[in-house]
Amino acid sequence: MHYAPGREACPLPFSPFKSCTVPRPIGWISTVSRGGVANLAPYSQWQNLTFDPPMVMFAANLYSDGRRKHTVINAEETGWFVWNMATYDLREAVNISAAEWPEGVDEFVKAGVTPEACIEAPGPRVAESPAHFECRHLSTHRLRGNSPHGWVEVVYGEVVHIHVKDEVLTAEGKLDIPRIRPLARLGYYDYTSVTEVFEMRVPGASGAAQAGLEGKA
Repeated sequence: MHYAPGREACPLPFSPFKSCTVPRPIGWISTVSRGGVANLAPYSQWQNLTFDPPMVMFAANLYSDGRRKHTVINAEETGWFVWNMATYDLREAVNISAAEWPEGVDEFVKAGVTPEACIEAPGPRVAESPAHFECRHLSTHRLRGNSPHGWVEVVYGEVVHIHVKDEVLTAEGKLDIPRIRPLARLGYYDYTSVTEVFEMRVPGASGAAQAGLEGKA
């Protein structure tokens, strides 16, 4: 099977593009508007970029009518956004917050999660989440799409505060991933959660290389 996206129709009922880059970590992003209304929404185009300093990105498509996502607008106007770790236990709240709620609606209330104050970010974080990044907005890069919904805004941020609950840490100081069960996107309507971990060390990695793998500057 082969086809050229944009020039040929996909021969399958579900586009393989949506389910090849998997599993995708979920950027469950909370922000606040200049008017003080909290916003919470998941983005499955989320990734770490580097660790010194820690920087992240998420990508938000426009609405089909060309409107920009509230998350992006809030991040630009306040200068901050917060990443909340999405977990299997929080899957229903994540899904509810994915709906296109009207402007002015507080998704924390709709999703039934508890807002908790941050250290510097003006908006709240999800108290039930086991880990959070407070991110200072760096820039937004807009890429053209073939339709209004195809346009995408890539938002970059620097992580200035990291919160991790003590109860999800192992004795050796790692996040207990099987216990947390982070939620990930598989495309379409499909998700998974991480329940298995195995270790592989790069042969010969030591010194600066090892420090990089462990996230140490």
